[in-house]
Amino acid sequence: MEREKKECILSAAVRAFARFGFKKTSVDQIAKDAGVAKGTVYLAADTKEDLFYQAIHREVRAYTAEIAKLIDPRKPADQLLAEATLAGMQYLEERPLVRDLIFGNHQLILPEWGERLEELRALGRQNCAEIVRLGIRQGVFRDDLDVEELSSILEDMAIATQVFHNRGANREERLRKRLTTAFDLLMNGIRAGLQAHATDAATTADKPVAVKSEPRA
Repeated sequence: MEREKKECILSAAVRAFARFGFKKTSVDQIAKDAGVAKGTVYLAADTKEDLFYQAIHREVRAYTAEIAKLIDPRKPADQLLAEATLAGMQYLEERPLVRDLIFGNHQLILPEWGERLEELRALGRQNCAEIVRLGIRQGVFRDDLDVEELSSILEDMAIATQVFHNRGANREERLRKRLTTAFDLLMNGIRAGLQAHATDAATTADKPVAVKSEPRA
């Protein structure tokens, strides 16, 4: 199939699935919007499920390409993480297919496609992983980090913020404040004076323990 025609079909599929969802979207609708015969759609994808997967894949690639533009190796990686996360959350407002993928909604609809959809989620995290690796090279982050696991944790944090705090007045300001605080906690922890605590603990360990003697009968 010609690449231009397939792109036209996938664009129509993205619009339809984003607007109506998987179950309520028909291949006839997509064909009509793309200006092709229904049979032509099946030259681009074997099934409706396959077409849905390809539409999501297309959106995830666009999403990762857009966020990748923000990765400037001259900036500190911790700053880049916060900027990329906030930009990603704003981007997802206009990309429901990617948002629902990251939130795990597609896996609920098509559990048999769960493994392949999870691969797309991992693709969506690749910018985060790249920023973490950059931070390790910069010396901003520890070099013993599990990059993929950390990227997944950061994604979980962004999802929770998006679900519970992405509404109401001053939304963008609140999101920025919350993410800034979250990243500060992640980078620095919440304990105060760790070195002082360690010194106190060592000093206490060196002191003899006073044993209270029992009075004799």
